Amino acid sequence: MAVIIGGTSGIGRALAVGLEQHGARVVAAGRSSAEHPVDVTSRKSIENLRDQVGAVDILINAAGQTFRQPTAEITELAWTQLIDVTLTGMLRASQVFYESLKASGRGRVVNIASLSSYVAFQEVAAYCAAKTGVLSLTRSLAVEWAKDGICVNAIAPGVFPTELNSRLIEGTARGSELLMRTPMRRFGRPEELVGAAVLLSSDAASFLTGQCITVDGGFLASGVNH
Repeated sequence: MAVIIGGTSGIGRALAVGLEQHGARVVAAGRSSAEHPVDVTSRKSIENLRDQVGAVDILINAAGQTFRQPTAEITELAWTQLIDVTLTGMLRASQVFYESLKASGRGRVVNIASLSSYVAFQEVAAYCAAKTGVLSLTRSLAVEWAKDGICVNAIAPGVFPTELNSRLIEGTARGSELLMRTPMRRFGRPEELVGAAVLLSSDAASFLTGQCITVDGGFLASGVNH
């Protein structure tokens, strides 16, 4: 059984569809889900989800939020709320499902990181900080939970227009710069993340842990493009 937190929209939804197409039983949970609602800022909400779905051997953490604002103007409340959803929520979900993942004997956790886990983006400091934390949390859980047979890895998508970020990148100067820095000269399609998710969720990844697969059209590998 695969549980996808944040699986009702954007990248999470694409992964839910993709894993199901590859034979997994999938529960897609999110704030907008009528069948499996979950609020990652509430441990009780995540525990209720766990109790509903039963035994789980795959957990994909895809919930997150972002906003753009000059860093000098960000309020502590806005900063804290974003960190709570995007990073601490991932910790909560991992903790809540830990025993079930351990009991499976082949637990898999896949966290959705970001290009901003590696590089800075203008005026999204809170998101960058949270996603950098996701990468560190992934490594820490991988080291601690290896003894329990749980592999913990991450996927860092490149630029994928979704409900979360499309207004920031489609038809904007920011989007044009991102395309210029991406050797493939296009944005990604959410379904292009499915292969990495299937690998990291499968028995083929039995000795792969603490890693992050970047699916970015060459963005991080690129230096000068002209």
